[in-house]
Amino acid sequence: MLTFVPTPIGNLGDLSLRSLEVLKEAELILCEDTRVTKRLIQLISQKLHIQIDINNKEFKSVHSHNEKAFLTDENKELLSSKNVAYVSDAGMPCISDPGAYLVNFCIEDNIEYDVLPGANAVLTAYAMSGFDKKEFTFFGFLPHKGKDRQNQLQSICESQFITILYESPHRLLKLLAQIEEIDAAREIFVVKELTKMYQQSFKGTAADVHNQLKKTTIKGEWVVIINSTVSQKGEQITLKDIQELELPPKQKAKLISKLTGQSIKDIYNTLTA
Repeated sequence: MLTFVPTPIGNLGDLSLRSLEVLKEAELILCEDTRVTKRLIQLISQKLHIQIDINNKEFKSVHSHNEKAFLTDENKELLSSKNVAYVSDAGMPCISDPGAYLVNFCIEDNIEYDVLPGANAVLTAYAMSGFDKKEFTFFGFLPHKGKDRQNQLQSICESQFITILYESPHRLLKLLAQIEEIDAAREIFVVKELTKMYQQSFKGTAADVHNQLKKTTIKGEWVVIINSTVSQKGEQITLKDIQELELPPKQKAKLISKLTGQSIKDIYNTLTA
């Protein structure tokens, strides 16, 4: 049997009793990086005082680059005959981490499997955000650069659904600047280092959050939640909407100033440059 085991995203105390039991009983542990998983098990033994002997277990690396290649008849027999656990480096397998191909392999070949619930940055951040809409879209990481990134972000900002993204510290300010350019008044929520000592969150308009984070340490992985365009009163007007209006530059500058808080003079000079 194969059991998918979520691992902590920062706080070792979030590892469930069921997960610990599966790791103790597993004969074979499949993982993204064997070094990371062995280190996790060592920390469990040291800090939680639960002995899991890594010397009595086999470890195999199964990650995004070799997951498909692992799906062989030989490994079908292995998964059926042994007590096997699959873990990602941090968080829930199959959610922005490998594992989905293994799940389908089990379904198609009638291999018994189970998925344990556990730590997940998407749901934790959404619960923390205070947004009360029940529908949202998860995009994972956007393309790093170019038109694909800009086009996808534009589509997200026009969506009727709340959107959840992951972002690295190296690109966070760029992302916030792009959101602000599309719609400076859009409500967003961002949180870094979930469940860790330096967890920190911010909520407000794209412009306000961007300004706050320019003065903040950006280290750590971030979850970004972008509110949808639809409100109870209808759709929010965006910066792009105003820019597309056939109005004299002075009138357009006044409208953009009300939306963004920028100086009318500076906006007017940009429009007429």
